[in-house]
Amino acid sequence: MISVAVIGAGITGVTTAYALLERGYDVTVIDREKYAAMGTSFANGGQLSASNAEVWTHLGTIVKGLSWMFRADAPLLVNPRPSWHKYSWFVEFLRNIPSYRQNTVETAKLALAARKHLIAMAKAEEIEFDLVERGILHFYSDRKSFDHAAEVTKLLNEAGLERTAVTPDEIRILEPSLIGNFYGGYYTPSDFTGDIHKFTRGLAKACERKGATFLFQSDVKSMETMGKNVQLSICPYDANNPASFLFDKVVVCAGTGSKKLAANVGEKVNVYPVKGYSITVNLNSATSRRGAPWVSLLDDDAKIVTSRLGEHRFRVAGTAEFNGYNRDIRSDRINPLISWVERYFPDIDTDDVIPWSGLRPMMPNMMPRVGKGKQPGVYYNTGHGHLGWTLSAITAQLIAGIIGNS
Repeated sequence: MISVAVIGAGITGVTTAYALLERGYDVTVIDREKYAAMGTSFANGGQLSASNAEVWTHLGTIVKGLSWMFRADAPLLVNPRPSWHKYSWFVEFLRNIPSYRQNTVETAKLALAARKHLIAMAKAEEIEFDLVERGILHFYSDRKSFDHAAEVTKLLNEAGLERTAVTPDEIRILEPSLIGNFYGGYYTPSDFTGDIHKFTRGLAKACERKGATFLFQSDVKSMETMGKNVQLSICPYDANNPASFLFDKVVVCAGTGSKKLAANVGEKVNVYPVKGYSITVNLNSATSRRGAPWVSLLDDDAKIVTSRLGEHRFRVAGTAEFNGYNRDIRSDRINPLISWVERYFPDIDTDDVIPWSGLRPMMPNMMPRVGKGKQPGVYYNTGHGHLGWTLSAITAQLIAGIIGNS
């Protein structure tokens, strides 16, 4: 039986492991945390959103980013401190602006293809993950933003996604708890939401039942090719006694750690860690529960998304921060999320809020790196950025198919 190591037990690594197990491989999953889904897959925005497939390589993103440079609460914040990795990544980002249209359409197609695989896995393994299928509503406060959304909608429609314009009155009908004056919105009824942590943990248990081995609290110190095989040097996290393991093939699903691992075998995978924040509002009172939305929302001006995770939790997430591998939770980044909730949902009590930050693994072209590496036996399924939850179910199938055809 062919042995495959999957480095990373987040949503991308676990879906990859599952796809490989279905094809009969001997799978070992390696992760430095104690459990699956403890990194970026812990508390994201919750949206499985083909409607959010627009890539960021657009001149409008650059203009907004520059205008926000000196605002601590800006939706997009760049630490100006010099960093070769950061600035070289931005140069590549700019070079990919001409591919904006093509990559947006392709991302939407991937998102649509991912849906059936994710739902099939959840049903087959009976995974409960607070699934809510009430669509996603984007709302806009001015005509300029709404008109840009109309152009994006044309690209999403081209990919096969149904997304339609809605009036302010229709916004109030779709989500009565949302308080505010809006120019208009766009609604995608087929998008849905769920708890990424619950899903990934449930799928990891399913992988164990199917025979996968999980090496938790294990750090991959190095990776090198040995003929047709790949050798990993692995040791308990924060220890100094690595052991060598030989595999027929290795899939790097290590998120922001993928860049360093790829460098071990002389390859460039230019993933940059883009920090995002979320809050989980515990809806402890009946008033809060009634006042929280069930339709998932995306405020394009503030770059904030929401998901209702069951009866008692409301997830609000957003912002993008280019600040290296720093995972500090900053109050000046969390407070705007709380204020946003209080502004649009005044009946929700915000006295019980859990903050979180995670590092999104982003490629300069905003597309996941899925495929075979230059060295024999090395493959990549990484760099999904803010759409790991949305895309992982299909990229797992793609990489498993590529391995099977190699």
